[in-house]
Amino acid sequence: MRIDLSHTIENDLVTYKGLPAPVICDYLSREESKLLYADGTTFQIAKIEMVSNTGTYLDCPFHRYENGADLSELPLDRLADLEAITVRSPYTARKAIDAEIFHQHDVDGKAVLVHTGWDVHWNTVVYYDDHPYLTAEAAEYLKNRNVLLVGVDSHNIDNTRTKFRPVHTILLGHGILIVEHLCNLSLVPDIGFLFSALPPKFKGVGTFPVRAFAKTV
Repeated sequence: MRIDLSHTIENDLVTYKGLPAPVICDYLSREESKLLYADGTTFQIAKIEMVSNTGTYLDCPFHRYENGADLSELPLDRLADLEAITVRSPYTARKAIDAEIFHQHDVDGKAVLVHTGWDVHWNTVVYYDDHPYLTAEAAEYLKNRNVLLVGVDSHNIDNTRTKFRPVHTILLGHGILIVEHLCNLSLVPDIGFLFSALPPKFKGVGTFPVRAFAKTV
């Protein structure tokens, strides 16, 4: 069974406060295409204008580091069918997710998905502020456990009330990928599943929307 963990991207959706919403429209409408093809044959070609931090997206080292690997340099075995674990830290209990939350879990060499439940606020004004985040100590712990990827169903894996981004700095500096704005983690088991998050193969881009999903095994 596959469980979709991605939000739907639509016109005027604001993912990150301060960044522009995507513009999704026709480049070639079905009505216009009637002039180009035989009777009864129509096509639509969409035009999309957006920043790369839109929807559920993956961060790779180039997002933070000028000489880090960009999306085109990520091997498929770092993006697809990763052995994964879900760590639950409800936002109603805490906003700062520290290292101790992960101590009781076997995270070594896995994709670690942090389920806070914050996705219930998606596409509302509540979503952008006072969201759950990982601490620098948590990032250091996960780095030392050689995790492959860290995902979160929150607005940002870092605390955005400051200008510092220690979690991005630590994880991406160690080659650990990040996926933000996940959803539906309540439907995913704690263990015994594979995680995939596949972006297009862009050169010179460090973050981009993904279709993220879990596959139970």
